Amino acid sequence: MIRSVIYLFLQLFSPVIFAQQTELNSNWQFRQAGTTKWYKASVPGTVHTDLYKNKLIPNPFFAANETGLEWIDKADWEYKKVFSVSKEMLMTKEAVIYFEGLDTYATVFVNNKPVLQADNMFKSWQADIWKNLQAGENELRLYFHSSKNRVDSMAKTKLPVILPDNSRVYARKAQYQFGWDWGPKFVGAGIWKKIYLMYGERIEMINVEDDYRSVQLVQEKDSIGTGFYFKKDGEPVYIKGANWIPADIFLPSAKKQDYRTLLLMAKDAGMNMLRVWGGGIYEDDYFYELCDSLEIMVWQDFMFAGGMYPGDKDFFSNVKAEVKYQLTRLKKFNCIVLWCGNNEIDEAWHHWGWQQQFNLHRADSARLWNDYTRLFRDSLKTWVKEFDNKDRPYVSTSPQYGWGNPLSYKNGDSHYWGLWWGLEGWEKFKTHTGRFISEWGMQAMPDYSTVEKYTSVNERYINSPAVNAHQKANDGFKKLNHYVNKYFFDSSQLYKLSLEEYTYLTQCVQYYILKNSIATQMSKQPFNMGTLIWQLNDCWPVTSWSIIDYYKHPKAGFYAVKHAYQHMDTATDKLYPKDLPIKKATIKIKMITRNSITIETDADAKYISIGLGDVDGYLSDNYFDLKANEEKTLTYNGSKDLRLLKNKISILSLADILLK
Repeated sequence: MIRSVIYLFLQLFSPVIFAQQTELNSNWQFRQAGTTKWYKASVPGTVHTDLYKNKLIPNPFFAANETGLEWIDKADWEYKKVFSVSKEMLMTKEAVIYFEGLDTYATVFVNNKPVLQADNMFKSWQADIWKNLQAGENELRLYFHSSKNRVDSMAKTKLPVILPDNSRVYARKAQYQFGWDWGPKFVGAGIWKKIYLMYGERIEMINVEDDYRSVQLVQEKDSIGTGFYFKKDGEPVYIKGANWIPADIFLPSAKKQDYRTLLLMAKDAGMNMLRVWGGGIYEDDYFYELCDSLEIMVWQDFMFAGGMYPGDKDFFSNVKAEVKYQLTRLKKFNCIVLWCGNNEIDEAWHHWGWQQQFNLHRADSARLWNDYTRLFRDSLKTWVKEFDNKDRPYVSTSPQYGWGNPLSYKNGDSHYWGLWWGLEGWEKFKTHTGRFISEWGMQAMPDYSTVEKYTSVNERYINSPAVNAHQKANDGFKKLNHYVNKYFFDSSQLYKLSLEEYTYLTQCVQYYILKNSIATQMSKQPFNMGTLIWQLNDCWPVTSWSIIDYYKHPKAGFYAVKHAYQHMDTATDKLYPKDLPIKKATIKIKMITRNSITIETDADAKYISIGLGDVDGYLSDNYFDLKANEEKTLTYNGSKDLRLLKNKISILSLADILLK
């Protein structure tokens, strides 16, 4: 099909393009290497989703199914399709196959002849294939080598030296796919972006630069330490935002509507910045287009997180090609205001005990640190200047100092994990609020309708195998229950609660802690000039720090953040919820329309939660307080008619738990 020159330029980010292109994204098949039967495949897609659609594996998200699917990551996979080439096309003597993204180690064959070897998920790939084509039917086949096997093999060749803390660091691949403390381990493979066959006349293009409105990062020394804040249009702006992780563990499953829903929710919550975290991906163009239109600034990490990376020539060359491709693609988006080299690696090297754990001493230790500084303090900084001509700032790592270091609260950005990992309370922010807090948060169960999706009826109880399989943090429920006990409810009595009640209680904890933490942080202005919640969203249904669960249901924390960010409220609660005078309240729906609910209560009620079940959209407020004989009207922004849901609407308040 014929496409406009401008469209092709945006697709290829190359000064040389072709006048015509054909999509090669339909009628694909796949199989496990070494087997004979082919199955229908989706492109873009992943091997896990293709297996599931063909009913070859159970739902990867249900119960503890994840652990039974590890074999997929250790197998090789093949994909193929047949496409037609006309005699007229061959007469052009020009044909290039272009892959927007391959995950990750792939050999590409055209009519059984190899034309390309791919080894980086974060860049496009292309090959001249005119000489391989024939008039009529042609076969395109991709052989995906197991990323898990490949990185494990690379790591073995480097023994006895072990790169902390996972062999994943050898792959230029989304690091979270190897498992994280909020995500499953589905390493996977597949054609994760679109494919084009390009042919015809070559057209020389000139890149026309667009206007760029500068947002400045200010890092100035003062009497306390070194500040960290942003100026927009010449004025300091308080940053209110969150950390963004990929919207799905199976990346092609995240559609435009998913991006739109999540970013509109971020805007509704009063956010003006999102940090694209370094263990995920450089996001889809549509993500940045939406951020531009919504005036949400983007802190963009490069895709490095929580590990020491190789320092050999081939790795650096691969990364440079990746950076060139991504910066050429992304530099046109005004929303990007900061490039950051990595997530937490500097802090990890100095304070996580890697040298002792992995026996890295003397020459080995010095070499790894030298590789680190060459990549993050020297090379990336140079490449940013080379490939992004808009003079955006670059910082080599986040945070500058870890939360256990007193310097963290006086200099640069900080990740404050004394809350949660250190089991400290929100009150600690009174003395430990940093200049700019780029990571911190509190866990909660997802919406109960989400819990119902990954549990069977007989596993809907606290600490069931299915529930525990969807908690990835080390001692996650133990830590969460510590905060339940500290602020809300005697954790030794949790056996009295149903799973639905426990889910509600964890959400109350998230609301209470986020509300008071943000209020405390904002009260420290201008010493503190920003806070980014960990985390906005989830990549699968899970108990995590997210404030929006995988199915786009807002958790209680969403409403706490929304209230705090919109109103810049610096007032904190005087009493712990467990110490409040609580009376049993009768809360009733007084009126319901297609898109609103009015409720009333006969006694003061705390943390009123209105559950709508598994529907799209959400209420304007939730987990709120209401005084006796007052009414509150909530609007609903989804597509359902609330009158049809009347019998499914649930109401819980804190009295239902504390007076149980």
